[in-house]
Amino acid sequence: MKAVVLPRIAPIEEAPLIETDLPTPVPDGDEVLVKVAVCGLCHTDLDEIEGRLMPAALPVVPGHQVVGTVVQQGPAATVHKIGARVGITWLYSSCGACPFCHSGRENLCDRARWTGKDANGGYAEYMVVRQDFAHPIPPAFSDVQAAPLLCAGVIGYRAIRLSEISDGQTVGLFGFGASAHIVIQQLRHQFPRSDVFVFTRGDEHKELARTLGAAWAGSPADEPPTRLDRAIDFTPVGETVRQVLSILNKGGRLAINAIRKVTPVPELIYDRHLWDEKEIRSVANVTRDDAREFLPLAAAIPLCPTVEEVAPEQVNQALLCLKHRKIRAAAALRFAP
Repeated sequence: MKAVVLPRIAPIEEAPLIETDLPTPVPDGDEVLVKVAVCGLCHTDLDEIEGRLMPAALPVVPGHQVVGTVVQQGPAATVHKIGARVGITWLYSSCGACPFCHSGRENLCDRARWTGKDANGGYAEYMVVRQDFAHPIPPAFSDVQAAPLLCAGVIGYRAIRLSEISDGQTVGLFGFGASAHIVIQQLRHQFPRSDVFVFTRGDEHKELARTLGAAWAGSPADEPPTRLDRAIDFTPVGETVRQVLSILNKGGRLAINAIRKVTPVPELIYDRHLWDEKEIRSVANVTRDDAREFLPLAAAIPLCPTVEEVAPEQVNQALLCLKHRKIRAAAALRFAP
């Protein structure tokens, strides 16, 4: 099969991803073989490629926003019929036996494996996954529309849930990329009386935010029209945490939807940034239940992701554009027509 492989850790400027041929995997046990149509590109892919989030082994096939069709079943697989369209998220598997798994928090499982990091992912024509970790894709979405829902969408859904937003509260979104442009659509649907303020650098991103329903869009250092009741931070910048807390209302909550911060979180002054029962929650990975709940909701709204398609030979350049914020919203690698 054709695949895009990461053989070494290197800056994306060095174009480290290579196209190659690999054996087509064979599903075992309760696994299914998925013929990949598209796979979304993600900042987490960049973190793996550049070594900030180390893959379990090299070479590895990246990619964890996978949309495709079941073409073969393992001997114990019964859930998905041949021809079923499914999606695969960042969570490739969990142990199912630890306290986190038993309490519905498999996203925190110490033995969880992550798609495209601990197991070959979706930058290939085929991949295998356990049947319970493949999720039906609603017919409302094309393959390319569905791809960003499987990471940017699902993790955004979890961030909204952990934020505990009530309709009418003012919500701030910091950063406006793949996840935030989906989150704002969900917020406008679920909390129609809430004003959403967007803080982002690019003029094009500000315009997209206004188009999608933002009551206000400004630069990260701008003062918003009012203080925030809830905020979601999508940025890799540590300073954003202090900035948000300084404009958060009493009793407000900040959800940090970032797998890492590339710069340190600066010192916080207790009476300015944390007092008055302000709260901080981190958003760590996703569960299968997040995907199962979010995808039907996304179809019911319906969400409309903005996605640029790229061919396998363009993947290094596309990820370079993603790194430098030249992708308007989301991008996806297409393998099948």
